[in-house]
Amino acid sequence: MLTEDGKHLYVSYDEYHNLIEKLAIKVFQSGWEFDTILCLARGGMRPGDILSRVFDKPLAIMSTSSYRSDAGTVQGKLDIARFITTPKGEIAGKVLLVDDLADSGHTLNAVMHQLRNNYAPITELRSAVIWTKALSTFTPDYSVEFLPTNPWIHQPFESYDALRPQQLIQKWSV
Repeated sequence: MLTEDGKHLYVSYDEYHNLIEKLAIKVFQSGWEFDTILCLARGGMRPGDILSRVFDKPLAIMSTSSYRSDAGTVQGKLDIARFITTPKGEIAGKVLLVDDLADSGHTLNAVMHQLRNNYAPITELRSAVIWTKALSTFTPDYSVEFLPTNPWIHQPFESYDALRPQQLIQKWSV
């Protein structure tokens, strides 16, 4: 649900999963065949996992991080892992890069550049995200929702960013 001021988008678990299914349909209807899904951890892990299951393709993971301050609301220095975890030994062929959103575009631009320049076995690379913000400098190949007001997206699992084990113990103590 988008707030009236357009500055916040609140997404339920059901809507989140519906959007991932719509993303799968967009990729499928494009007719593009790919060999591997590469998700960006952490935001792309949930969509990547579901797409991996729907398309019955191996899931590779590349860790990136730039939102660390203030419970993940302030963008900092971008860190991109040097290694990709994949069950196939080496990532190769046609790869679908998956993340949750194209926000500023900085992460996706940097990762695409790194993959194209440092992973010669990748023969074709396309990108898929749930949301694309208007301010993004990156245009994904597949996206479900375009957000012209650039809202902060409140994803359903964000409550875990501030939750600690002691709080879980207190919650589940009877």
